[in-house]
Amino acid sequence: MDYIRSLFSKKKTAGLESENKFVRIPAQVLHVTKVTLYSNYVNILLVFVPLGIVAGATGWDPTTVFILNFFAIVPLAAVLSFATEEISVKLGQTMGGLLNATFGNAVELIVSVVALRNGEIRIVQSSMLGSILSNILLVLGCCFLAGGIHNTRTGTANGIEQDFNSTVASTMSSLMAVASASLIIPATLYAALAGSKEDTDQNILVLSHGTAIILLILYVLYLVFQLRTHANLFDAEQAAEDEDSEEPQMGPWAAALVLMIVTVMVAICAEYLVDSIDSLVETAHISKTFIGLILLPIVGNAAEHVTAVMVAVKDKMDLAMGVAIGSSMQIALLVTPFLVILGWIIDKPMTLHFETFETVVFFLSVLVVTYVIQDGKSNYLEGAMLLGLYIIIALAFLVYPDDATDPAKQAIGIAVRSVRTFVGF
Repeated sequence: MDYIRSLFSKKKTAGLESENKFVRIPAQVLHVTKVTLYSNYVNILLVFVPLGIVAGATGWDPTTVFILNFFAIVPLAAVLSFATEEISVKLGQTMGGLLNATFGNAVELIVSVVALRNGEIRIVQSSMLGSILSNILLVLGCCFLAGGIHNTRTGTANGIEQDFNSTVASTMSSLMAVASASLIIPATLYAALAGSKEDTDQNILVLSHGTAIILLILYVLYLVFQLRTHANLFDAEQAAEDEDSEEPQMGPWAAALVLMIVTVMVAICAEYLVDSIDSLVETAHISKTFIGLILLPIVGNAAEHVTAVMVAVKDKMDLAMGVAIGSSMQIALLVTPFLVILGWIIDKPMTLHFETFETVVFFLSVLVVTYVIQDGKSNYLEGAMLLGLYIIIALAFLVYPDDATDPAKQAIGIAVRSVRTFVGF
């Protein structure tokens, strides 16, 4: 009976201390497997991983392939986050921060790399923009709403408002404003250029490559700012992390092995997911923009969403802000520029030129979030406002067609043709 209990126990596994390696190694594998599976309730969805891979490999209906791999990536993202945290415990603050910056958005990065390799530039761009919007509107809105309602009912928050470090929030929002400007400038330049399409596209590529390099440099400077020169500004957040930190449940080598296996699984599921998008668009009449901007970010950020809301309910808003705004910054200043550089290397025309409508939506979202967080306080009403804005944006992109003509570029084209017609006369 004790053996059976240890077989399913999360903290105890028979045979771990055995001197016989033929007993100890299988016991270690079993222990790591149990710890990984018990790390999150969402891991029950791991049953979709083999189903999704089989469906993609045997050529099932594209809609079925998309749905199965969609649900398969959700628990894989949670396991990826868990393994990263286990490794970060042993690496310390600096290396742990770098590792979380690298793997925190690994799912979005893998899906985007697969889509970029297949030439699906619109999927890549909309996925990056969608990841940012889901974090600063959906995740942050849920944190403010859930935390505000819980602490209003319990009376634990000061003045039924939750406080967070306004200086850190201001720094993050300023960097997000710079990121939004980096999208506005290419869109404006594209609309202003009146030359041939080939020349215009080449100029946008040059601008995007240079801008991507600058954004990567800014992200490195932010890491130095956060982890070295101005680490005292983040002391409250770090203290809260240290207060809640637990002993690692598996060794760093075991966590690294889990990380590699899950990364491969994510890559396989992402491959089948991206390959099924074209057929899904035709059969379900859903635009690629909506899939990339709304559906894929929800998959990739599912684990972060739950984490942020849980810490917000516990009135630890600095941690929640770090997850929501910090993840958005990683996408805007690290992942997106990296994909632009990667497209440059593999000769894919990945640029920072988004359609005018998408650029305006991004800018307005950053503007609203900046106003909401500037006072360093939050409540459930502000959370409801952010969620409302996200739902409005989702509805807008649900009816937004992939072949929509950029109105700014169209207006410039009409003006140029009118001038040429007038000069011809």
